[in-house]
Amino acid sequence: QVQLEDSGGGLVQAGGSLRLSCAASGRTFRTDTMGWFRQAPGKERDFVAAIRWSGSDTYYADSVKGRFTISRDNPKNTVYLQMNSLNPEDTAVYYCATATERLSFGRVSAASRYDYWGQGTQVTVSS
Repeated sequence: QVQLEDSGGGLVQAGGSLRLSCAASGRTFRTDTMGWFRQAPGKERDFVAAIRWSGSDTYYADSVKGRFTISRDNPKNTVYLQMNSLNPEDTAVYYCATATERLSFGRVSAASRYDYWGQGTQVTVSS
């Protein structure tokens, strides 16, 4: 089992920044890819970004490229999502997730491929 604890959400004005954290515990050695997803009220859960525990590959949704940065701290088993230039459309509950398989580029954005999920952290951007 793997446990994920995501945190760092809050209320921020448009143009502001937030940094989300996702701390993994348990059998983290079995996981390969860490991802961030978000879900706005009445909408589906959308892919935001992903990173592998090894190597330099990162992946981003087009809507956040150039504004969000995903990074990791392996000794701390923690993944971060730095969010800059936030706008009201970024308002959602953000979830971190981890996959035990090595996801290819074409599958990294599929929520169904992830095996463990955090509880979510609310991000609200005011205009």
